[in-house]
Amino acid sequence: MKRHAGYLLLLVSFLSNSADVIQAGATQSTETPLSLSSQATAWGLTTEEWTRYRQLKQGERGIWSPSLDPLTTLGVEATTQAQRRKYADLLVEKEAQRVEKELAFQRAYDDAWKRRFPALTPVTEVNSTAVMPANRRLAVFVRQHCAACDTRVDTLLKAGTPLDIYLVDSQNDDTQLRRWAVAHHIDSARVRRREITLNHDGGRWLQYGKSRMPAVLEKQGDAWLPVLR
Repeated sequence: MKRHAGYLLLLVSFLSNSADVIQAGATQSTETPLSLSSQATAWGLTTEEWTRYRQLKQGERGIWSPSLDPLTTLGVEATTQAQRRKYADLLVEKEAQRVEKELAFQRAYDDAWKRRFPALTPVTEVNSTAVMPANRRLAVFVRQHCAACDTRVDTLLKAGTPLDIYLVDSQNDDTQLRRWAVAHHIDSARVRRREITLNHDGGRWLQYGKSRMPAVLEKQGDAWLPVLR
């Protein structure tokens, strides 16, 4: 399977619902001074910076990257290194806040499951202690906001299996791919060694039957076959 080098360290996105935030301020003519100031403050920006972001969304950047958040948009279109550093710092801070919120809710969800259904497990995990062939490599198809996908990927990562990970709903947006990798603590050293590749799906999931998420395949001969749970 052809791998796609879609792991860009420069582009980071923050909110999973950034499209909703963008749409809320999509038309400048409807933004009152108070709402404009509030939206700018929420992202750590001045009203002037927010206005520039809205202007950029109306131009080429809005066509090329319609789902970019304000900080990434301003950082990509920055004209000086100082501006790039500023927006990168703001974005890293926002990303850390977002991830912590999501992890806190995931912990609460796990606790709720244990309280309410102590005799059941949410998903059946791969036996990470099983002996795997040294040349084994798996293709893993996942989507964002998928608890079963997160559990399966975490198990495979702990097992040390070489993985080609395909994000089926990334819309070929490197920012979303980067955000997913950060949230799942993908080891950048393993990425550099090509033990793990991060890819946009590009229709492969459909090619292999659009099976239920997560889908894990292993190459056997010339065929890719599903890996049983």
